[in-house]
Amino acid sequence: MSSITETALDERAAKLRDALGSRVILAGDADYDAVRSLWNVAVDQRPFAVVVPASAEEVVAVVRAATAAGLRIAAQSTGHAAPGLSETDLSDVVLVRLSALRGVTVHPEARAAIVLGGSQWNDVIAAAAPHGLTALHGSAGDVSVAGYSLNGGVSFYARTHGLGVNAVRAVQIVTADGSLIRASARENADLFWAVRGGSGSFGIVVSLEIELLPYADVFAGMLLWGAAHTPAVTRAWAEWTASVPESVTSTLRVMHLPPLPELPPFLSGRSVVVIDGAVLESDARADELLRPLRDLAPEIDTFARIPSAALVQVHMDPPQPTPAVTRHRVLDALPEGAVAAFVEASADPGLFVAEIRHIGGAAARPLPDGGAVSAVDGDYIVHSIAVPPVPEAVPAASASATALVDAFEPWAGEALALTFLDGGMDRSPGFGASLDRLRALKAHWDPRNVFAAANSV
Repeated sequence: MSSITETALDERAAKLRDALGSRVILAGDADYDAVRSLWNVAVDQRPFAVVVPASAEEVVAVVRAATAAGLRIAAQSTGHAAPGLSETDLSDVVLVRLSALRGVTVHPEARAAIVLGGSQWNDVIAAAAPHGLTALHGSAGDVSVAGYSLNGGVSFYARTHGLGVNAVRAVQIVTADGSLIRASARENADLFWAVRGGSGSFGIVVSLEIELLPYADVFAGMLLWGAAHTPAVTRAWAEWTASVPESVTSTLRVMHLPPLPELPPFLSGRSVVVIDGAVLESDARADELLRPLRDLAPEIDTFARIPSAALVQVHMDPPQPTPAVTRHRVLDALPEGAVAAFVEASADPGLFVAEIRHIGGAAARPLPDGGAVSAVDGDYIVHSIAVPPVPEAVPAASASATALVDAFEPWAGEALALTFLDGGMDRSPGFGASLDRLRALKAHWDPRNVFAAANSV
């Protein structure tokens, strides 16, 4: 039986080689380990083959060759969402790494950008800044635009401008039959609806047109205290977020940092509590809004008017590939009991980050012309990150990450935020009432289930 299986695999590999030549990288090839590597190095994915296309036409060729060989396909840019994809059997999957398909063209008069499918937010931010524009980017600049946006996308502008997915005006996508088509509100509207939330389940997005924001600068920054202040800071932040306007989007985090020489002294080897975010107001109004938090005498206060391009640095996400296990829950409110639960659970030294992101506002309001996912039904996202330094530490890291979010069970709603989903989580609540229609459209556009995705429908 094994010889038959090996023969079938050899035949598939031969078909790929015949169609794509040296662009196909198989297990055993010299470059295989390099091209399958991920940002989240806790995941050891081993696909049947990897291809790194540099154009939309090459993506078309890969899809046609893979399907002709009887193989499935998964698109991936950076691998931040790799834990979800790792739950799929990749032994018959051609991994299409989009890391070479990068580039941004800004149209300042239309306040829009055309973004190639493997581009990262740093690419967009750098291209938009000279025009006094920015985007609904996330807290890390090295995350792919397509993966983040088409799975929702929660930014520091979310309470004012909604989820990042709602900034997508159109996509160019390679579908399961190897066609390169445009999907927008006027062209292939059903596919455009589906891909805004259904993402990689429907094809490989080779470019997006996204709306940009008219902010050359923004009032933003962070406040930092030692972790001993966590009870007072958490309670104050919970009360503060219950009353601030939608112009304010912020995050509360407790961070347990190892003593690493690359960390600045105010972080290295410390446990700290941090509030960061953006305030879309005048300087005077922003100062007024921040006064209750500043009255707690933070040891560091960086809130000020900064170039909008600098906002992506405020959250201090790791700048290099990192092993991570994450979990999250969405809350409808943050009452005193939930505050107490966070204070207790966030003290776990097994956590790298325990955070609560304030959403609500425009991020919670579905759009009548939005896609499958246009909002997150809740006011807060509780998010945990644990870092397993070696594979043997993954179970303990997972236990710490899970324990934090499980502490919020009494206050958790039914919703989930697709951008924050990790391995080991039921994805269906992330799609909400759209799931049945998404599955019907999946059957129409991909009847043979060619495309595997981290957030599969």
